[in-house]
Amino acid sequence: MRKLAAGNWKMNGLKADGIALAKDLAARAARDALGCELLVCPPATLLAPIAEALASSSIALGGQNCHGEPKGAHTGEISATMLKDAGCAYVILGHSERRAEQGESDAVVCAKIEAARGAGLSAILCVGETLAQRDAGQALDVVARQLEASLPKGLDPSEIAVAYEPVWAIGTGRTPTPLQIAEVHAHIRTCLGGLVRDPGNTRILYGGSVKPDNAQALMSVANVDGALVGGASLVAADFWAIAKACA
Repeated sequence: MRKLAAGNWKMNGLKADGIALAKDLAARAARDALGCELLVCPPATLLAPIAEALASSSIALGGQNCHGEPKGAHTGEISATMLKDAGCAYVILGHSERRAEQGESDAVVCAKIEAARGAGLSAILCVGETLAQRDAGQALDVVARQLEASLPKGLDPSEIAVAYEPVWAIGTGRTPTPLQIAEVHAHIRTCLGGLVRDPGNTRILYGGSVKPDNAQALMSVANVDGALVGGASLVAADFWAIAKACA
């Protein structure tokens, strides 16, 4: 299984900055072939120029969200078919920030994954527990419930990846221990057994304060098939170092 290094730019970047970052990554990819897949997910306003900047590279493009419907009266939203039309191959769905700030339920996330599948996009489903849930010993149950309710049945590994992002580790500088990550990723692999067609070949990414100095250790944990990177993906050298660790 080829690992995936995915960069979630979140709500960061104007056109000049985004194009410069994309071109820097494309130049690095041209000089130094990676043993992993590289993906960047910029804000929707940058999809078109970033797609152009990456056109001759091996780096994939993704969106950060999509609507569950292919079109219609949904002001301010973007559909999976629009992402595909803009050059995307992936879309991040169910991120904890959207679950918290936009009130996205598992049912809403499931509909979005179905929409992504219908448009020919591969979805990256985010799951993870809060600090209170971790401290209460509920992490495995929370992740299992999110998987069961958010994943349409029968997806192929080419259509889905799961990103374990403990909410308490996102942007805080804190990361779980390798033992904690191994436990959750093994549990996710087991849960996928009844949900996807080939759980053994479905990528499970780790996300949550992934940085160049901890990437090698994180990527060495069993059942970690890549990284979903936030802040560090905004610095070309840092994201490249993490990608090298994935490879």
